[in-house]
Amino acid sequence: MEHESFLITLGVLFLAGLLADTLGRFTRLPRVTMLLLLGIAVGQSGLRLLPAEAAGWFELVSVVALTMVAFLLGGELTGENLRRHGRPILVISLTVTLLTVIVTWAGLTALGVDPRLALLLGAIATATDPAAIAEVFREKGVKTGFTETISGIVAIDDVWGIMVFSACLALVGHDGGSVSALAAAGVEIGGAVLLGLAVGLPAALLTGRLKPGEPLQAEALGIVMLTAGVALWLEVSYLVAGMTAGAIIANVARHHDRAFHEIEHIEWPFMLLFFLLAGASFDLGVLVTLGWVGLGYLGLRVLARILAGELGAALSGVPAPERHAYGPSLMPQAGVAVGMALVAAETLPEFAGPVLTVTIAATVVFEVLGPPALSATLDWLARRTP
Repeated sequence: MEHESFLITLGVLFLAGLLADTLGRFTRLPRVTMLLLLGIAVGQSGLRLLPAEAAGWFELVSVVALTMVAFLLGGELTGENLRRHGRPILVISLTVTLLTVIVTWAGLTALGVDPRLALLLGAIATATDPAAIAEVFREKGVKTGFTETISGIVAIDDVWGIMVFSACLALVGHDGGSVSALAAAGVEIGGAVLLGLAVGLPAALLTGRLKPGEPLQAEALGIVMLTAGVALWLEVSYLVAGMTAGAIIANVARHHDRAFHEIEHIEWPFMLLFFLLAGASFDLGVLVTLGWVGLGYLGLRVLARILAGELGAALSGVPAPERHAYGPSLMPQAGVAVGMALVAAETLPEFAGPVLTVTIAATVVFEVLGPPALSATLDWLARRTP
């Protein structure tokens, strides 16, 4: 009965994606939010309609889906885009990362939270959800200088986030000392970049030869799976590896009309399963135990994003109508944050309870409310841009 259950569940989930898409048109909620809410409704916090083994699919689906997103975001880091938007991408991403840590840490400490716990939560707050942001852009069908800049920011801000988190973890007290924690971050990021180069350079030269102009779907899917699998095997960041490979292919593969265009054709089924299973895996019970520390974390992260977006946009000289849009656009938060929390809990067991509770609960909130905030920001910006 196992195979039958697997196929029936997949069929129902894909059809549920169509339902979410239809409901989204009536409610004006982004498809991402509808999928998450639908997943919550049928998952462990709702009607429990999914078979027990469905929870085990989430990790595999998320790795493949997020690697695809990373490839596409890396493809935005072309020489042309960097020449046009390089300064805003670098300045805003660094400003958002650093101010998120500082504001969250200072605010929680002022509220009476242990400064070490506050620093860990501040570092975890830097993570965003590239999948949700990319999906809102795709659903809205917009491609402007603002969306190109946001895509570039999201492509690299998790790199900054991992580095800052490792430094904060070292400051709080890593078992192997500061050098060990920073070295581990260097290996994870550096190894992922090397893997992206090892996959991206041959792919840039060899793909798209069988069918002029574009890579075939089999090529695109094969390279994504290879990158994700080897990254897991080597225990390096599959997001950074995918982003690096995508950037290399986009800049080196001159014989492609648009590098990895085929990924956009095959990405949606994986993204649909990713968001539905993400919703199904959420335990809404953690919201009950969120407490004042969690509420402070939520408010401070929102405040930090808005302040950092304004400051970074002003420092980088972006057009005036866009300056208020960056902070609200960077609210979604998901897998990387939970991964950081798990590492922190394993390294510092005394903080495991509050770190995991606050991070998972905040992830539910930001994943459900972040995409509508981004969608509303795009609508607001469209009305103010000639």
